[in-house]
Amino acid sequence: MSNSERTVATPYSVITRSGDARRDHNQIIAIANEWEITTLVFGLPISLDGTLGPAAQKTKDEIDELKKLTHLEIKTFDERFTTVTAEQVLKDQNVSVIKRRRLVDQVAASIILQAWLDAQLNEHSIPDKEAANE
Repeated sequence: MSNSERTVATPYSVITRSGDARRDHNQIIAIANEWEITTLVFGLPISLDGTLGPAAQKTKDEIDELKKLTHLEIKTFDERFTTVTAEQVLKDQNVSVIKRRRLVDQVAASIILQAWLDAQLNEHSIPDKEAANE
């Protein structure tokens, strides 16, 4: 989750897949409603060569199903290397291997969200080329 200013991402929790996609989606929507979230950001598993492989297509298909249940804005963001980064962050903080396994997805999700927030902030802070030339 992020703060209301959309500047800082904070880990919240991991939703363990139940085997029932609709139930999982309803859980996501319930959390979003509880915290008055307006935008959901999904990590998109883009291949190292930049293409969208089967995993990315599966994510896009899941997003399409979720869109049928909510009017929340849904965005995707490249998730390459976030699990590795999350592992390193936890290792650097001397988190035990057992605890790391439980936390890595949560930390990776916050890394994805923080990168998306930073990209949005940078996109809005870049001056319009035409305005800069006036």
